[in-house]
Amino acid sequence: MPSLGVSRSHWPVVAWIRLKLPPRPPPVTLMPGVPPPPVPPLDVLEPNPVPTDPRKRVFSYEVDRGDWVVRLVWDADDPELLEAECRAPYYGKRLPPADVPKFWATVKELIAPIGPLPVESADPRP
Repeated sequence: MPSLGVSRSHWPVVAWIRLKLPPRPPPVTLMPGVPPPPVPPLDVLEPNPVPTDPRKRVFSYEVDRGDWVVRLVWDADDPELLEAECRAPYYGKRLPPADVPKFWATVKELIAPIGPLPVESADPRP
């Protein structure tokens, strides 16, 4: 899974989840023209510019959990997906099996304002 934007943590991604967001109603335009860009699904998501493509609208949020960081990423070009990354100082390794449920619990806590979301893909699954 490619990582979008610039993470504050330079640790590698050791686990990730792609969540399917509920469909949104089409934007209402009062005047003819291009509809406004979609709004991020969570209030905590902040703009996270992509240095190689300034036209991309990527939003992210990071929370430090001590030994690892959970990063939520939402791309306005793909508004139906929300990605969660677990970044940790495990170079050449994956997230230890004991930490996978903690990572999933943190993601559930962060997406609670939206509600439960279906998982499109994940690595690893609990």
